[in-house]
Amino acid sequence: MAATGAAKAAAVRKIAIDFPASLFEETEAAVIELATNRSALVREAVSYYLHDIRRKKLEEELTEGYIANAAQAQNAAEDMMGAEGDLA
Repeated sequence: MAATGAAKAAAVRKIAIDFPASLFEETEAAVIELATNRSALVREAVSYYLHDIRRKKLEEELTEGYIANAAQAQNAAEDMMGAEGDLA
């Protein structure tokens, strides 16, 4: 089933953004170099940026989890070492 023009329009939002002149000029040069258009370039750049933010957040959460688990493992090992002394 093909999407209607109204459905397509609802899926896309237009925005207006302000760029410093130097960033705008770099963007225009990239558009030419990559043979794309400004909208596609900005969409892809935002998508990469958001993906990178999510990846960094996940890495931080995993690091915190590894640190917490390492501390728990260290405590458990110390408890086991103490228990071995009680058996002797």
